[in-house]
Amino acid sequence: MGTHVIEAGFPVNSDAEFEAVADIAASTDTTTCGLARVVDTDIEAALDSGVDMVHTFVSTSDVQLADSMHASREEAVERAVRSVERVRDAGVEVMFSPMDATRTDEAFLVEIVEAVSDAGVDWINLPDTCGVATPTRFARMVEMVCEHTDARIDVHAHDDFGLASANAMAGFEAGATQAQVSVNGIGERAGNAAYEEVVMAAESVYGVDTGIDTTRITELARTVERASDIPVPANKPVVGRNAFSHESGIHAAGVIENADTFEPGVMTPEMVGATREFVLGKHTGTHSVRKRLADIGFDASDAEVREVTRRVKDHGAEKERIDDTTLETFARDVGITHETETEREEEVRA
Repeated sequence: MGTHVIEAGFPVNSDAEFEAVADIAASTDTTTCGLARVVDTDIEAALDSGVDMVHTFVSTSDVQLADSMHASREEAVERAVRSVERVRDAGVEVMFSPMDATRTDEAFLVEIVEAVSDAGVDWINLPDTCGVATPTRFARMVEMVCEHTDARIDVHAHDDFGLASANAMAGFEAGATQAQVSVNGIGERAGNAAYEEVVMAAESVYGVDTGIDTTRITELARTVERASDIPVPANKPVVGRNAFSHESGIHAAGVIENADTFEPGVMTPEMVGATREFVLGKHTGTHSVRKRLADIGFDASDAEVREVTRRVKDHGAEKERIDDTTLETFARDVGITHETETEREEEVRA
């Protein structure tokens, strides 16, 4: 699809994960990346896996330093610099993350960013590890870090408050050139910034040519949904099954006339490999019913459409599913003749 970097896994985690990362690195021309703590064994495992980039990280917030890493600020800086230098010496691109950056003391964040920058880091990743940033605050942090490094900036957002994709876009606005995302937004806790949301916001809202084949985004989402066994909510932006569905009579009538009336306009279902659907339910209007009847071969009068619409609304109010079979039953009960039956009658008369 043209994705720029695949962060394939954590090579030191297990033999199976090492092999998976190595297989991915050997099977694609896309830049592959391996995760590593600022620990020698992690760095060596990542390098041995054959990735193009090593992403090394260390906690920088006081709470994580004290109760997760059990290390001082000084030790964190020392390990970070040593790890960056080791990857650089191996001739591999290196990214560094001050983990929990959005809960890190600002002065210390600047200190460790400057230290790894002096060591030759290629990328600084700024993670909102616990999802507590707002777009405005996150943008300010990105701008501040940009002032203290010549490295390129990458952002990593979590979705605990539903702000991950917005924070990723705020990062771009503030000077970041890359965002870490996951298909369908899956990840720790409430997940991460969603691949499909960030890509389509960049493409459609910001007018950026990402180079990604957006027409396969829905296909990708379904593939990951099956493999992960994590269902995609129907109302999920871009790839949810209702993302391009219309039930409201006002909305449906407008879209039938011109899709731009009640869709973003800058993003169409075709752009993401999806299809538009007019859902029948208690809010359905006559325009949707007429179109759906025509689609299944019934040419109804205005009065017949109104009667079928009334039945659709009543059925929908009971939260009953209305599919084409149900609609056909309503049409026949009202006395609407199917087009094929009309053709047969004409043949008989002829």
